[in-house]
Amino acid sequence: MADGGSAPGEGWLVLIYRVPSEPSRLRSAVWRRLKSLGAIYLQNSAAALPAGPSAERALRKLRSQILDMGGTAALLSSRVLAGEPEVRAAFLAARNDEYEEIVDRCEDFLAQLKKEYVADHFTYAELEENEVDLVKLRNWFARVRQRDVFGASGRPDAEKALETCQQSLDDYAGRVYAADEEGH
Repeated sequence: MADGGSAPGEGWLVLIYRVPSEPSRLRSAVWRRLKSLGAIYLQNSAAALPAGPSAERALRKLRSQILDMGGTAALLSSRVLAGEPEVRAAFLAARNDEYEEIVDRCEDFLAQLKKEYVADHFTYAELEENEVDLVKLRNWFARVRQRDVFGASGRPDAEKALETCQQSLDDYAGRVYAADEEGH
């Protein structure tokens, strides 16, 4: 498994918490952190992650932060989870949603490159900007893949979309280099 992720079948970690209603930024901070970890909500203020050392460290840290906010939090470890197939399906659906969003962003990336072709705009500045955008997409994919411990079905499509982006960027780079050579 990738860096400290969870192996399927190790069970689940469940964080049950309550955060003061004001200021609302506290609730938002907890929600954003849980989302970044790939947790799914079982219900309001109860989130689950597949068990593993890195997930446990992250949830223990978040629990401590919630307590520092004046909230309450309990972290439970469970090998038995009634409804586990539904929880696993929700976790897979969340990863597939993320992969689908990556594919959508790849389509946006390709559309941007197409605009450069239509405008006959082949500059090093545009190449660099597009390289940065592709690195961001690859980093996002890496984060999703790391928390995709059950192998969501959307991963191959996201991988293929990223490969297409890389090939298109390589082709664009060739045009930038050719335009530079023509200019000299």
